[in-house]
Amino acid sequence: MSYSPIVSRFGGVVSRFYPSSALDLHSLYLYPERLPGVVRDSVEAMRCLNLLGPLAWDGFPERDLQRNYGQPSTPYSALAAACLLKLHLGIRSYAELVHWLAENPSIAWLLGFRSAASGFIPAWRVAVEGLPDQRHFSRLLHKAPNSCFQFLLASSIHLLFAEFSRRHIVVPDTISLDTKHILAWVKENNPKAYIDNRFDKTVQPSGDIDCKLGCKRRHNRRKGGGEIPPDTPATNPIPGERVQVGEFYWGYASGVAAIKVSDWGEFVLAEITQPFNCPDASCFFPLMEIVERRLGRKPRFGALDAAFDAFYVYDYFHQAGGFAAVPLAEKGKTAHRLFTPAGLPLCSAGLAMPLKLAYWDRTTAIVEYQRGQYVCPLFYPAETGKLCPINDEHWTKGGCITTIATSIGARIRHQLDRNGDAYKQIYKQRTAVERINSQAVDLGIERPRLRNRLAIANINTLIYTLINLRLLQRIKKHA
Repeated sequence: MSYSPIVSRFGGVVSRFYPSSALDLHSLYLYPERLPGVVRDSVEAMRCLNLLGPLAWDGFPERDLQRNYGQPSTPYSALAAACLLKLHLGIRSYAELVHWLAENPSIAWLLGFRSAASGFIPAWRVAVEGLPDQRHFSRLLHKAPNSCFQFLLASSIHLLFAEFSRRHIVVPDTISLDTKHILAWVKENNPKAYIDNRFDKTVQPSGDIDCKLGCKRRHNRRKGGGEIPPDTPATNPIPGERVQVGEFYWGYASGVAAIKVSDWGEFVLAEITQPFNCPDASCFFPLMEIVERRLGRKPRFGALDAAFDAFYVYDYFHQAGGFAAVPLAEKGKTAHRLFTPAGLPLCSAGLAMPLKLAYWDRTTAIVEYQRGQYVCPLFYPAETGKLCPINDEHWTKGGCITTIATSIGARIRHQLDRNGDAYKQIYKQRTAVERINSQAVDLGIERPRLRNRLAIANINTLIYTLINLRLLQRIKKHA
């Protein structure tokens, strides 16, 4: 273990010698006497320490910094701390960040930019020499594993739960989920650039080999009002300029799970970054796996938008002892179904349809599930010879047939009372993730100046970590 004296030219001699591993941000936050005098005298440095120091930097999963050829390695922890500071201060580029750190060597030393050749001696010259250039910042973000930054996000969540527990603040058992679109830094997203195949998903943009083409929102309505007919009419066709079908971009999508604490604010519990061509519902199970790990249990209630109107979402929260507040999306030929107490669907005539067969479906949903075929009770299990009470059009073809998931979530989706007070009270919590997205937009999540999925995922994780840290600071300041 190497030991580093804090020499007098950096603000006075400290009587003790500390191992270099004990000079991380969290250890310095807990033991400020280890700080050189010039750092303690810097208001900006102490402000950075108060913001970032509570995170568990002493347990950060650092890479191996030993190099055979003697070149100093930039720690991932220093990279993460510098990027958090860049986001917090609103520094626009990494070139400006390097210039700002060079002008504030006490902060550069505090973040962990120290020269290995000098034995981590914290001198002004060493702090500046230990800084990577702007290209190296981007290079590190492109190859740093996202697990390192997820560790910081998990640490911020642990700090918030500890603070809530200390103040006897009850954290509700309701989460809200949503996705945020992220535009790739490619010319295809520039409406002023002339491109022949702007929205051809088979032509990958050269500026970012990881981004995918997706639709931000889709409006199946005319601009002047009225529904678009399913087929183009033979007479009186609708002009193309009057139809708005959607907004397409090349990029990514960030899925977020958030919790709102009354009178205090909201914070991020889990997040993942996916290509933009992935449906919103595809992030549900990955997010819930992270949520369960960080909460230690399944949340009982969920507030989600209509993009998550799927049977497995209702199933998940039903098994947890609650329900999912999700608007009903009109899918298929029957928008709303009725069921018997035993769970059998009712046909248009109000007759219970028996289950004829069940099979496993591996293609129509993001998860494998059992699907059942329910048929007309006048023909199965035996033909009764009775006539259909409403003379349905399917009567001459063997009666009505419907195919739905046998899961209880498929019934809850139709039977959920969306006009009840319980549903409305839970659905109100969905604004928590909307406010998280608004804060993320202010921090630049929508248009990152990066050209790699891993780099964008790393920055997204740091953005949500900073949102949690700011909430922690507001709580402490209020106290």
